[in-house]
Amino acid sequence: MPQPAATIFLKIYLYRRVVQAKLFIDAHYHQPINLAAIADEAYFSKYHFIRLFKAAYGNTPHQYLMAVRINNAQLLLKTGMPVTDVCYAIGFDSISSFSALFKRITKHSPAVWQQTELKRAAEMKIAPLNFIPNCFAQQNGWTPNRNF
Repeated sequence: MPQPAATIFLKIYLYRRVVQAKLFIDAHYHQPINLAAIADEAYFSKYHFIRLFKAAYGNTPHQYLMAVRINNAQLLLKTGMPVTDVCYAIGFDSISSFSALFKRITKHSPAVWQQTELKRAAEMKIAPLNFIPNCFAQQNGWTPNRNF
């Protein structure tokens, strides 16, 4: 049985408000934002907003915010920025809480992860073909064909 047009419109309207809140998180992840500020951006109560956000994205707003912060931390760490500066740049007030969350998500401390990524980037500059799948390199004529 098809849904009435009003019901479909309401669902689209609610989803757009949730997306608006997600975009707010994406734009302000580095600032001290809390659940109340995010829910206010979407014009929902906190508890209703959490339910709608989790239904749309599979994570709570806080989980999503932490994931965005860690992803941006990884981008900054790849540039060689000091771990302390990265911590404050992405919105954390405590290096220990940042390091603990980073390690829980990536299985490495920020410093170790950064060293590994910088080393990998240096190796890529020296021998880029080592980081391209052999089948792709052969298809483009970058390596000689070999029989195994």
